[in-house]
Amino acid sequence: MKDIKAKILSNREITPGYFKILLDAPYIARHAGPGQFVQVKCSNGYEPLLRRPFSIHRVKGEGSRVKEIEILYEIIGKGTGILSRKKAGETIDILGPLGNGFNLPSAISHQPSAILVAGGIGVAPLVFLAEELKKRKIKTTVLIGAKTKKAILCEGDFKGMGADVHVATDDGSRGYKGFVSKLFDKVLRTGVEPPRRGRTTIYVCGPNAMLKSTADICKKRGLYCQVSLEEKMACGIGVCLGCAVEVKGERL
Repeated sequence: MKDIKAKILSNREITPGYFKILLDAPYIARHAGPGQFVQVKCSNGYEPLLRRPFSIHRVKGEGSRVKEIEILYEIIGKGTGILSRKKAGETIDILGPLGNGFNLPSAISHQPSAILVAGGIGVAPLVFLAEELKKRKIKTTVLIGAKTKKAILCEGDFKGMGADVHVATDDGSRGYKGFVSKLFDKVLRTGVEPPRRGRTTIYVCGPNAMLKSTADICKKRGLYCQVSLEEKMACGIGVCLGCAVEVKGERL
């Protein structure tokens, strides 16, 4: 973990309200794993005072040339609004990589597979994960959920990696009509190749209600599930307890 000044290489709006910012951050790029995040100081002053946490969306480069990280973010409040107005050539203060990240399958001889379930902006860390799974030649299915078809993110990125992609929208404007957790249950029941207990890993990121419902489905079917919890926090390292989540009566 390091606190660095990262040069902005690009900062572009990919669809209304959603941006991708590319940063020159060699140390973080080389040490980051899928599911980890950075804490970003969005302004040069004291307003807003606290940093904002963002999942690492992508790491760019190969081998010793890995030096860039990309962040996918949505304009929600003052901090992300300021961030969206940053220009290429400017620098921002970022701290990372932070968090535990996902555990990746390693038993290639056992033909592992993975299902990635994304809800809204929860898709952000799953692109990095999908790229790592592709390197390991792990068969990957991706389920993307959004409120409407205009809010579907990263579908082309996943398809470009050869993943089997399914889409769900709350209003039915694209793909399955309903929550992505319901689509997940449907895929498990009707898929051509059902997930295999002990060989298929489920990775989930999105709103807490969606995480819980998806994890409950996995528990009933005996599937190994990893969820990425996203919380507002001040420090990013566990000291402020802003990231603490109650799990079975314990604060983790």
